[in-house]
Amino acid sequence: MASATVPLLDDDTIPFGEEDEMRDPSTAAQKYTHPYVTFFHLFFRGASIVIYIFCGWFSDSFITSFVFVVLFLSADFWTVKNISGRLLVGLRWWNYVDDEGKSHWVFESKNSRINKHEQRIFWLGLILCPLFWGLFFLMALFGLKFKWLLLVMIAIALNAANLYGYVKCNYGASKDLNSAATDFVKTQLFKNAVDIMTKPSGTPQPPINVRPTGIV
Repeated sequence: MASATVPLLDDDTIPFGEEDEMRDPSTAAQKYTHPYVTFFHLFFRGASIVIYIFCGWFSDSFITSFVFVVLFLSADFWTVKNISGRLLVGLRWWNYVDDEGKSHWVFESKNSRINKHEQRIFWLGLILCPLFWGLFFLMALFGLKFKWLLLVMIAIALNAANLYGYVKCNYGASKDLNSAATDFVKTQLFKNAVDIMTKPSGTPQPPINVRPTGIV
């Protein structure tokens, strides 16, 4: 989480965490409180994938296809980092340089009303699209299409940056993913141990069920 000494962003016209105060009360009962933001959260990243797949149908020029895909990837990166993450899930990550020239990464999370439908769409888009680009990477690598491999690597880098930043915000800047997984296992073990101790001795005890984390 950001500390009190973190400077405000220069373009922070609405302070982070106060977006709910600017929201129209009539949208509270709607299924999607930010329909346009939700649309563009999926549009740019979906369009970049569609253009990559079907660009050969419209143009034989690699440069033209490269430029259009990178433009949509850039628009997606900016939109997800600066708009959709902040409004749809209440998360934000950014960087600033202090007076001594040292770079600092800030991962913020706010306590606010989050629309469950928008939250689900945000995380699905954030996770699924890098998987598609990972598949394209393997296809380009084994197909020896090295010029397309460069484009796919750019897409993976931009998608992975947002994915890592928001996962970091979600779990907390002071706790890495290994610590989160370890804490989850400890909690499950403790919960099962308490259940065993509090149940009557004559009742057969179920086996301890620990959910695998996949992290060593």
